[in-house]
Amino acid sequence: MEELKRLEKFQTVVSSITCHGLLSSSSSDSASSSRFLSNLVLFLVQPCGELDLDSKLGLLSEFLPKISGPFLEEISRSLELDDEATTPLNTISECQNSCVKRSVMDNVDPYMSQKHQEVVAMVGLDAMKRANSTLEDFSRSYFMFHRLDINEPQSIFRYLPVLSFTESYIYQMDALNEKIVSESACGSQVIYSSHGWNAESRVLFETNPLKPLGDLLEREALLTNRVQQEFNSGEEYWALERKLCHALSNKNKICLEDVMRAIHLKSFDYRVLNLLLYKLRGEEVNELHMDFLSISEFLVEVADDL
Repeated sequence: MEELKRLEKFQTVVSSITCHGLLSSSSSDSASSSRFLSNLVLFLVQPCGELDLDSKLGLLSEFLPKISGPFLEEISRSLELDDEATTPLNTISECQNSCVKRSVMDNVDPYMSQKHQEVVAMVGLDAMKRANSTLEDFSRSYFMFHRLDINEPQSIFRYLPVLSFTESYIYQMDALNEKIVSESACGSQVIYSSHGWNAESRVLFETNPLKPLGDLLEREALLTNRVQQEFNSGEEYWALERKLCHALSNKNKICLEDVMRAIHLKSFDYRVLNLLLYKLRGEEVNELHMDFLSISEFLVEVADDL
């Protein structure tokens, strides 16, 4: 829970930096720049003795001009030597492995990749709560095609961890996309790039938002070409949603083909769950069922919109 709170605070700082235009959209590495500035801001607001914010800013103004690259390199080398001297030999291999892959609950940022660090899929409690309604609907509407009885607890809990985590992660990404759409409607608060997106949206969505989930499923031998295709559909849907909402908020004309395409793509998460359930049960995908459900999903989306 503490880790989730830390990530929530970090995301709040990223949004504030973006809204106040503190990060230039022309930065060569916007993800790393955003992460560095956010960590700096979080550090500055932490209590430190009797220093208030003005005192901290004054110290920074006095100290930063005196810092040079060689000085920082000297400090870095010194710290590395200290680490080598104090690290027991039997833990060195563990430390080396942890630089490559960290567990879900380690202190990592799930959205921004760093050198020597694999991006790890993580979900928050709010996303899990939001995903519940979809999981219930999926169980009632799709389990029958897998000859599973929703009234039998073992049918639910046997596959729940993978299905719940997957849907929660997708909901989490969808919520971030909705936030970008909402901020786009407040043009006075957002710094736009030439593509009409703010720096935060580029950081989160131009780095392949569903790749961490795909990597996790691949490690579990659950990622198939069909699932990856649906991930691509999801990213296309989010892009269309941003495009259409941005056009509507600016009273621009929209393309009917874009609307129809978005409706067809919108239920990609149901198709991902369905494909995963086939894989979890060790059965081949029933194409007749998939074709039928594709039409059903389209009609349900139209009915929901109406």
